Amino acid sequence: MKLLKIVLLSGLIFSGLAGYGIYWFFFDMGRLPAGEFLKEETSPHGTYTLKAFIVDGGATTSYAIRGELVFNKSNKKSKNIYWNYREENAEINWIDDVTVVINGRTLYVPQDKFDFRN
Repeated sequence: MKLLKIVLLSGLIFSGLAGYGIYWFFFDMGRLPAGEFLKEETSPHGTYTLKAFIVDGGATTSYAIRGELVFNKSNKKSKNIYWNYREENAEINWIDDVTVVINGRTLYVPQDKFDFRN
């Protein structure tokens, strides 16, 4: 009985670590390539700035757009909120101070994000 508990607990720990490792390596938006700066737009009240970058994936993949949200009125670290494959331009429109439309996708910042992989 004790051996069964140890085996089950070890399997659970291994599965959790493997799952986190796969997420970190393949899906974590904090690990996206930097890219080349395209443009930036600031929210109406100056609370946020969205910076857009174009990322060249190399000879075998298409371009992608990465959107980075900058917190202008606080000391929070900027974060990636937009990542889309097969795009070369970034159209950024702020609807209000917390709603931004990036290439036709509406995001409520800072909680929303768009990642084509999900």
